Amino acid sequence: MDQPDDITVRVDADLSAFRADLTEATRMADRFGRSMTSALSSAVIRGRDLGDVLRGLALRLSDIAVKAALKPFETAISNTLGSAFAGLAGGVKPFASGGVVNGAAGFANPLGHLGVLGEAGPEAILPLARGPDGQLGVRAGEGGQRPVSVTVNIATNDAASFNAARGQVEGAIARAVRRGSRTL
Repeated sequence: MDQPDDITVRVDADLSAFRADLTEATRMADRFGRSMTSALSSAVIRGRDLGDVLRGLALRLSDIAVKAALKPFETAISNTLGSAFAGLAGGVKPFASGGVVNGAAGFANPLGHLGVLGEAGPEAILPLARGPDGQLGVRAGEGGQRPVSVTVNIATNDAASFNAARGQVEGAIARAVRRGSRTL
């Protein structure tokens, strides 16, 4: 059998979220270890009743678990309130004519629910307008189609040469108008 070829794979990844989670897990493990050590120390050195020590340990471990479970909610509420107070302090940015949100931001919608935008990266806010058909959507350019004016001056020696080139001139004008319409 042939030996498998060696392969090297390079992976570039943003590990900051993983590192933050790993740091938090390490911190929780340290707190757990300190709680265990303190509980056993109370039982052995101070002569406390083992049942009382274990009940106290269970309460401390429950406290650690509840705080860890509520941490994402605490962060979300903190960010939302921070955004709200920043707005009250004069940091209100109107988006009536559109804009870009580069990072996660909380907002309250008209139904009274809290929302988050920009959580996965930059997001665009686009103003909506009703078209002639009543449909609600994003308006392109300055209100859609604009009238196009084309002026063509043709100089010929006589009417016969003008009539001969007429088809070519009409085709060239039609192509120019189509190209212009695409870029409006």
